[in-house]
Amino acid sequence: MIPKLALITGGARGIGFGVAEAMLAAGYRVIVTGLTEDEVSAVPTRPHLSAVRLDVTDQADIAALFEGIDHLDALVNCAGMILRGGAEYDIERFQKVMDVNLTGTMRMCVAAKAALAATGNGSIVNTASMLSFFGGPLTPAYAASKGAIVQLTKSLAVAWANDGIRVNAIAPGWISTELTKGVVADEARTAAIMARTPMKRWGKPEDVAGTVVHLCSDAAKFMTGAVVPIDGGYSIT
Repeated sequence: MIPKLALITGGARGIGFGVAEAMLAAGYRVIVTGLTEDEVSAVPTRPHLSAVRLDVTDQADIAALFEGIDHLDALVNCAGMILRGGAEYDIERFQKVMDVNLTGTMRMCVAAKAALAATGNGSIVNTASMLSFFGGPLTPAYAASKGAIVQLTKSLAVAWANDGIRVNAIAPGWISTELTKGVVADEARTAAIMARTPMKRWGKPEDVAGTVVHLCSDAAKFMTGAVVPIDGGYSIT
């Protein structure tokens, strides 16, 4: 029996790589992508794991990737970017964040549709955020893109249900990764986050990964259009 295949954008590191390891443990073959050759070459060697360079803002890159994929069981969209310190108020930078986080996700979903439909039970998991629901005064593009991911997920779930494709999203909270290392190192900021987080700790990529595996599995075969918070309770306080 051929193992199922999962494609994880942004899977070369951070949450994406945590998801990759969990998908491998669940018996999938996994392809992860990284933006640069350095990211790709740094991916640890694992059986049934391959890594490729991909820019989700480049349609030619995406087309080349899918030339070799005719059946796909799961697409997990983890590629994303955030600019801090108010930099997203610059319109060009705002547009760049939106192009990666939102339009890049849509490009991947559209490109993967035929391969997902070919399996008869394809699954897409998009990455939203707690900033899908809260304002981000220093990150307006990131917050806007993640709010839009929620609506994109719901829209594709409705549109593609008859094609046998389920579309869900995760909404991670404060997860300790390369992206958040500056916040982790800020004692005052971390203290404020912990004060609001009922579970009183930073999340880890593996805390997110189990939910993704579940959403891609037959155990979740009647779930579509759902957005699952994974934030230690941060969003309910």
